[in-house]
Amino acid sequence: MATQTLERNITFSDPPIVRTLFNSPRWAWFWLIARLYVGYTWLTSGWGKLSNPAWTETGVALKGFWERAVSIPEAPARPLIAFDWYRAFLQGMLDSGSYTWFSKLIVASELLIGIALILGAFTGIAVFFGGFMNWNFMMAGTASINPVLFTLSILLILAWKIAGWWGLDRWLLPLLGTPWQPGKLFGKTAAGKTGTSDQA
Repeated sequence: MATQTLERNITFSDPPIVRTLFNSPRWAWFWLIARLYVGYTWLTSGWGKLSNPAWTETGVALKGFWERAVSIPEAPARPLIAFDWYRAFLQGMLDSGSYTWFSKLIVASELLIGIALILGAFTGIAVFFGGFMNWNFMMAGTASINPVLFTLSILLILAWKIAGWWGLDRWLLPLLGTPWQPGKLFGKTAAGKTGTSDQA
């Protein structure tokens, strides 16, 4: 029993460099560079599709992408999609004609993610959805710069508290807070208590 009690009381903390890198505003400049790069990439990608009817009207651009992704070439060539369940998912989207509305959703998402990241507004949420889109592109067999963007998205998610420090999150986070820690707008302080904060 004594051993179990000791084991339950053991806690591990992050290395100091990790705590500093992902939590200290001193490193906000680093995350600003990463955030602007990812945001600019999403914004330009969405902007390029915005004037293309194949994306904003018919959805045939997305249809062609999905058709290439689900096709199974003759051996010894390997299919683009490695997982049958994901191929079945895209095939179902194709069969139902979902590309007509899903293409519009992609364009809107790319624009909104790009704008949010450039402004530093709701950075953690925006970069999560951006990373999810990168993951889907990679699952469909497209590499391009998606692995780089996905990696940066993971890092920005880890740095969500300071990634938007040089942006709107510097004011939005204290004001709105999080689902587990309401902000000043809801009568809470940074410490999650009602009343005035002890911090300067």
